[in-house]
Amino acid sequence: MKIIITGVTRGLGKALAEWYIANGHTVIGCGRSGAAIFDLRFTHPEPHTFDAIDITDSTRVSIWAERMLGVHGTPDYILNAAGISQPSAPLWTIPAQDFSKLIDINIKGTANIIRAFAPALIEAKRGVIVNFSSDLGHSALAGQSAYCASKWAIEGLTKSLAEELPHGVAALTLKPGKVKTDTSSTWAQIDMDGALDAATWAQNAAPYILTLGSLQNGQTLNYPAS
Repeated sequence: MKIIITGVTRGLGKALAEWYIANGHTVIGCGRSGAAIFDLRFTHPEPHTFDAIDITDSTRVSIWAERMLGVHGTPDYILNAAGISQPSAPLWTIPAQDFSKLIDINIKGTANIIRAFAPALIEAKRGVIVNFSSDLGHSALAGQSAYCASKWAIEGLTKSLAEELPHGVAALTLKPGKVKTDTSSTWAQIDMDGALDAATWAQNAAPYILTLGSLQNGQTLNYPAS
C-alpha cells in the first residue's frame, strides 16, 4: 500500500508511519519539523518519501502533491493526522493569532491536502481519506474552544466530502480515544488514566485502518471501539 501521512514527525502520525514501514508499506509523509524530517529520511530511505511542508500553504501543498503523484502514483490511503492544540484558556483570552494558527493547521491544512490529492483518487476511482477527529469533535471542553471548533469542523467537512465522492473513493473520520501525545498533554481536565502511548495504539490501529473502504464512507469510527 502507498500511504500519505501528514503530521508524520510526531505523535500518531509518526507511530503509524513506523508501523507501516516495518510491515512493508510505502509511506509518503510530511511534517513541519525539518530536523525530524531529515531523521526520517536517514532512517527510512527510498521508496519512502518525507518532506518538510507547511500544510497551511495551499500552493506548496499543491506542488508537493503533484511531485508525489508523479513519483509514487495514486495513494491508497491519505491519513490527515496533522493537528495542534493549545494550552487551556477561556476563548476571550486566546490571542487572535493563536486561534487562527490552530484553525489554519487543523482545518485548512486538512482541506489543502484533500484538495491536492482528491482529484487523483477520483480519477483512479479508488482510495480512502481518513481525517483524524476526536471525542472533542462531538462534545465540549472548557478551555479548548479552538480545538473543539476545529474537530467539529472536521466532522462536518468529512461528512460533506463523503457525499461528494464517487463510488470507490471514501472519506471518514477516526477518533483514536485516549492516546498520550503532545496534543493530549495540554488537556489537564481530561482523565488520561489508561491512555495508550502512540506506538502501542498504532500496533493495532494501523492494520485496522487498512481494512477501511467504501463501506465506511461518511462514518465516524472509534479505535479502539468504544
